[in-house]
Formats: sequence, C-alpha cells, structure tokens
Amino acid sequence: MVTRRKPGLGNGRIITIGVSPAWDISCRSAGLEWGCHVDIDEQVIRPAGKAMNVSYALAWLGRPNIAAGLWGREDCDEMQGAVRRLGGLIEPRMTPVEGRTRQNITVVDTRGQREMHLRRKSGLASERGLRSLNTNLKKLVHRGDTCIFAGVMPGGDLLEHVVDLVRTCRRAQARILVDTYGPPLAGIVAAGLPWLISPNVAELCELLGRKVQNTPARLAAAARTLLDKVEMVLVSRGARGAVLVSKNGVWTGRSKTRRKVLSTVGCGDYLLAGFLAGFDKTRDPRVALATGLKVAAARAWGWTETKRWPQVEKEIEVSIIVEDSRV
Repeated sequence: MVTRRKPGLGNGRIITIGVSPAWDISCRSAGLEWGCHVDIDEQVIRPAGKAMNVSYALAWLGRPNIAAGLWGREDCDEMQGAVRRLGGLIEPRMTPVEGRTRQNITVVDTRGQREMHLRRKSGLASERGLRSLNTNLKKLVHRGDTCIFAGVMPGGDLLEHVVDLVRTCRRAQARILVDTYGPPLAGIVAAGLPWLISPNVAELCELLGRKVQNTPARLAAAARTLLDKVEMVLVSRGARGAVLVSKNGVWTGRSKTRRKVLSTVGCGDYLLAGFLAGFDKTRDPRVALATGLKVAAARAWGWTETKRWPQVEKEIEVSIIVEDSRV
C-alpha cells in the first residue's frame, strides 16, 4: 500500500487519473517493410495510457503513487496483477466500468530507426462511469494530495462531467496538474483549476486558438497569457527540449547528451513526472525542469527499462537557460 504523507504542498500522495486507459503492446524488430513476415526481437504488453505512464515514471524515480481513473471491468483484474508485479510503488485504485480496455500497438524498426503507432479510440468513458469515478475520487483524494489528470478526455456532452472530476479534487484541496488537450483542457483552464498544465506546442496553439512560433520567446509570451488561470505552464518541444513559464520567470532547457532514440512514446509523460519529482524535492523551477528533461531523455533512449535513476541522473547533462527571472 502507498504510505500517506503529511498534508501540504508536495507532501501528500500523488494520484494519477486517466479516463482513456489502454494496454500498450510494443513490438521491436531489426528491419521492417510492408508485406514482410519477420520474427520480432521483443514484445512488451503492459497497462498504459498517459496517466499510467506518469505512474510508471514516478515509480522509476522512487516515488510511490496511486493510479486511479477508469478501467474496463473485463480485464481489470489482469491490470491490477500486472501493476502489482512492478515492485509495489504503484497502488491501482481504478474504477471498473463495463467493457474491455482498448489495445494500442507500437511497432519499432530498430534498424531503420522508425516507429509506427496504431491507436484505437477509448470507449470506456460514459456519464455513468464518470459519475462513479467522481464518487470514488471524493473518498480517495485528501488535502495536500497531488492529482495528475493525463490523457485523452471526452468533450461534448461529457465535458462538464470531466471538469467536475477536476473540481472534486480541487475542492479536496489537492494540487492539480493537467496533461490533455482540446475542449477538456480549455474547460479545465477556464475554470481556473490547475496548478500546472503541460501541453506540447501544438496543444498550446490549440488552447490559445492561434499559431505560436516554436521559439522560447514566442512560447513564453503566449503561455504568459494563461497565468491568470494557472500557476505554471510546462511546454514540451520534443527534441528541442521544453519551456517552463510562471509568474516568477521563464526557463528553457534541453539535453546536451546525445544518444540513439529508441522510441518517443511517453516522453512527455516522463517529462511531467520528472518535473514534479524535481520540484517537490527542491522547490526550484530550474532544478525541476532539468530533472524532467533528464527523465524524458532516459525514456527516449530506453534507459528507463535498463538503468536506475541515480545512475541516469549523473550520466545525462542538460542545459538550462534563465530567459526571464523575476524571483
């Protein structure tokens, strides 16, 4: 079981919450072409979705956390068993709903350094399911906890139910981090609920309703317009690194260490988890951004599967630039 910490900013439990979970099936082979028949070198099957990926990243960093959200009732027991075999740092507290959780497939050509992602839309979220999840969150979330809402979230008729999930956690005096996009992100931000949002460049443009040039200065200027609703904006720039914007300043960074990229899947989730772990440890945005970039790079290079965090932390060098410090 996850040990409860004393209430306070960063001192409570970390709870990841996703409403569009998946089983990730990853297949690797050296050399793939259309129409070919090859033996794969590796196949990995595990519970996933962005929220679960954040849980994995936090566990790799040694941070206990709770994985909450929706999961298909037909394979919920299988998910719980898979999560519990990972070392005990993740406590599954999913809300089962009717149906089976979708499967997503990633095919990686290790020789050609290419990858293909085959995704299905999630059909688990419904009004009934979201109401059940909301009821469970009212019991689960307490003052001082950190709630991370990550992944695809439904809009349309279900949008208000999604915003209510976040509002429930905020009313419990939890700190809210959000990594989603589209109308759900816009609705959550408009309600002034998040402490931090973590969009990529395209998602930031969508949120603002206009194009933003992918430079630190332009991204920072655009993100500042959101600071009346959120305290911090962490913008992922892919291979170019990330930009962190708050009322106290702007920091940009990227990895200086170069290695072969094995897969980009989940790198944004690991960036967010690393940032949170670094911030909670030091309260220093510069250190937090550096930690997030190291964790994201480790994910891209496959080191999160083969190495431990204390080793990786020393091996990866990042560059952090203070673009505007108002501290």
